[in-house]
Amino acid sequence: MRLYLKYASIIFRSQMQYKASFIMSLIGQFLTAFTVYLGVYFMFTRFPSVNDFTYTEVLLCFSLMLASFSLAECFVRGFDTFPSIISNGEFDRIMVRPRNEIFQVLATRIEFSRLGRFLQAGFMLAYAIPKSGVAWTPDRILTLIIMIIGGFFVFSGLFIIYASICFFTLEGLEFMNIFTDGAREFGKYPFSIYGDGVLKFLTYVIPLALFQYYPFLYLTGKSDRILYMFLPLIAILFLVPCLLFWRFGLRHYKSTGS
Repeated sequence: MRLYLKYASIIFRSQMQYKASFIMSLIGQFLTAFTVYLGVYFMFTRFPSVNDFTYTEVLLCFSLMLASFSLAECFVRGFDTFPSIISNGEFDRIMVRPRNEIFQVLATRIEFSRLGRFLQAGFMLAYAIPKSGVAWTPDRILTLIIMIIGGFFVFSGLFIIYASICFFTLEGLEFMNIFTDGAREFGKYPFSIYGDGVLKFLTYVIPLALFQYYPFLYLTGKSDRILYMFLPLIAILFLVPCLLFWRFGLRHYKSTGS
């Protein structure tokens, strides 16, 4: 952890060498998320609720999803840009270094400008928390925290799968964006609004609903099943098959010869 923090410090200082560029990138990420929020806002000016979820409840759901994704995109960006690491031969150097490959890929790129999205999520949370009507008991505060943590690890696992596929294809496959950027977009609403088929897929295959939909029901008082509170922790286990797939791909890696 100490070494990772040192890498993060070096990367942050290097990005701050161009302060104007960094600040504009941060603002750009903030405004990108803000335009999505405007879509939600204008829709609720026409409709009082969506599948029995009110504006503030949807805003709370959206902010939790955006916070999880922005943290993953910031600190696990190395896996999202893994195709370039493969194609330019940089992974050959990673393989001969005396450190774990996952650690090195994580440390190759940390996009602090992505925290602009997290800032937007923070503003939405600050507005939605007092307006949502949720009784913020300690268990619900804990639920909110572990939803963000669980989402961070699930998105991290998806980025690892995306990178692992590159061992076989050399290039990233765009369909994975359905589960990363796509999940961030349609995850602004509780997944139940998309139908039972989608909800089951996002429960048993890609466990996005385990940190978004079910604990959100408990958080907003629409369900009193306390088990829902701990489902984001179960979702973290999604990392296990992701890391196994990474190890499988690593065993089949062949240098590009760059």
